[in-house]
Amino acid sequence: MNGFLTITRLTLREAARRRVLLAGLIGACAFLLLYATGFHFVGREAAREGLQNELQRRLVLNLYTMVGLYAANFLSVLSAVLLPIDTLSGEIASGVLQTIAAKPVRRSGIVLGKWFGYWLVCAGYLLLTAGGVLAIARFLHGFAPPGVPAGLSLMLLEVTCLVSLSIAGGTRLSTVTNGVVAFGLYGLAFLGGWIEQVASMTGNVAARNIGTVTSLVIPTESLWQLAAHLMQPRIIAELHVTPFSMGAVPSPAMVVWAAAWAAALLLLAVRGFARRPL
Repeated sequence: MNGFLTITRLTLREAARRRVLLAGLIGACAFLLLYATGFHFVGREAAREGLQNELQRRLVLNLYTMVGLYAANFLSVLSAVLLPIDTLSGEIASGVLQTIAAKPVRRSGIVLGKWFGYWLVCAGYLLLTAGGVLAIARFLHGFAPPGVPAGLSLMLLEVTCLVSLSIAGGTRLSTVTNGVVAFGLYGLAFLGGWIEQVASMTGNVAARNIGTVTSLVIPTESLWQLAAHLMQPRIIAELHVTPFSMGAVPSPAMVVWAAAWAAALLLLAVRGFARRPL
């Protein structure tokens, strides 16, 4: 336990030393400033034109809020893949880990400590950006989408999956190869998710099955789709009038599968690093 906490503390200190935390904070503030400016003018224009009813007003506000959450989710995905991508492979190549592993610290503690340290950084970044989007919507126009706790929890699980994927890849692959594999799998999940949605709307069973299988291979896109569905008013989600209205809503079983998927990857990372010669 002491080794785990020590590695977590060193990982956070390393993130601060490399100015990762500062860069993330500046980037998040710039993102939120741009979003708030755009949201202000969108809301003002909508008020000037005079929306005919409450449903129309909520449709516009919800759409713009979902655009901001989609951007926050994408930025968090990039952080979850890129931040830990060289923490094991890079330090193995530089010889840093040989020094750490020679000390009385178990290898499992090294992997778990690094995973937890980067998970804290990525979770904080997600809460800052997504929470900022929700706060701006509330402050500027008094709008709050439904299902926020469940939606944010699913987005956090998506980040957890990708941090686990990046850490697991680092135990066996070089930094560049690990990045190519992680982004490649995320791209497959993104494409598979859209194939499933389009197939659901057109009634193409074969294409929908392809999308479902892709979601089982890497469930990240399904988590975002379910989060987006839960954070929209029910009537808007059922009318399918926005790009975030899902034709096929992922089931709760996919959430259980995603959690097991992330845990299995973390276990593979621990076992892979334990057997790897340094």
